[in-house]
Amino acid sequence: MNPLSDRILNMSTSATLAMAAKARELRTEGKDIIGLSLGEPDFNTPDFIKDAAIQAINEDYNSYTPVDGYVELKEAIIAKFKRDNNLTYTLPQIVVSTGAKQSLANVAAVMLNKGDEVILPCPYWVSYADIVKLNEGVPLEVKTSIDTDFKITAAQLEAAITPKTKMIWFSSPCNPSGSVYSKTELRALADVLQKHPNIFVVSDEIYEHINFVGGHESMAQFEDMYDRTITVNGVSKAFAMTGWRIGFIGAPAWIARACNKMQGQITSGANCIAQRAVITAMEANPSKVQYMVDEFKKRRDLVLSLLNDIEGFKTNIPEGAFYVFPDVSYYFGKTFRGTTINNATDFSLYLLEHALVATVTGDAFGNPDCIRISYAASQEQIIEAIKRIKESLS
Repeated sequence: MNPLSDRILNMSTSATLAMAAKARELRTEGKDIIGLSLGEPDFNTPDFIKDAAIQAINEDYNSYTPVDGYVELKEAIIAKFKRDNNLTYTLPQIVVSTGAKQSLANVAAVMLNKGDEVILPCPYWVSYADIVKLNEGVPLEVKTSIDTDFKITAAQLEAAITPKTKMIWFSSPCNPSGSVYSKTELRALADVLQKHPNIFVVSDEIYEHINFVGGHESMAQFEDMYDRTITVNGVSKAFAMTGWRIGFIGAPAWIARACNKMQGQITSGANCIAQRAVITAMEANPSKVQYMVDEFKKRRDLVLSLLNDIEGFKTNIPEGAFYVFPDVSYYFGKTFRGTTINNATDFSLYLLEHALVATVTGDAFGNPDCIRISYAASQEQIIEAIKRIKESLS
């Protein structure tokens, strides 16, 4: 008998973290693995943010923080929402957490009851489904395809709604597809949701600034959706601060209060030094990190041009984030070096073993025909990785 809880036994391991661990294991065996699996910028945190953290240390910030974040940070987040998104929030509507992942977990814990359905347009970020299931909700996958840029349509949303639907969760720019919803596309989804006033939206905007098409659009900008939208964001991606672990929500005050209550029993307030540094990040004009976005765009174009030279890779043009999500189903059923490729998981493992390149199976994101390739790596690494992939498949 296994004494562990059913809860943990039924939970999947994060596929992105599992692949990263496998790659590390192979490196310790002396294999030259190129990692294109993790969603982590390869830039250093900007110096002006590091300087703010050093100042906070020297000013002796070392005590427990308020559960929902320092007031000064919440004020900076409010100003950021107004400046970048034209969203008006007040202090009781902001909760700062240990990363956007905890923000999502808080929302699920305070919003879902057993059997509540959460619509997840596929592909979706790897942890959405398990966070929903952990809180006794039911993830309801809505399939999209590369032909529609992996975006859900209003008709698909309408068809997926049942009397048990409680929420819809999505990210824009999207991890893993890089898809970006336009204002028109969001409005079409909002029009469907107007017929169903008891459904709430989680709008995950963590990749907001890594956007190659211009302005970012938020679901909460629509007056008739503002009171039903939880906007989730953080500093991990745009500011290259993955390890600093600061995320936040802007939400109706009653939801924010509930998240504050939940967090107070789980982790309490987020790291004091990181919070002080994030005040500086929030106050900075996004143009201060534009150099990273420009480099990511160059890498996107490089990856697409190289992949298009490999038979059987079908790609779209991602408009944000730092991933491509090629359809590789051309290879399913084929046998290479004694290994039969039945699905994207087999394909991803084949590339790890024979090309020494770590990617992530699309199965983990709800799309079994694709793999996710992160281009948060140097151009030299990208060129070498895709050369290896091409040779291993030729």
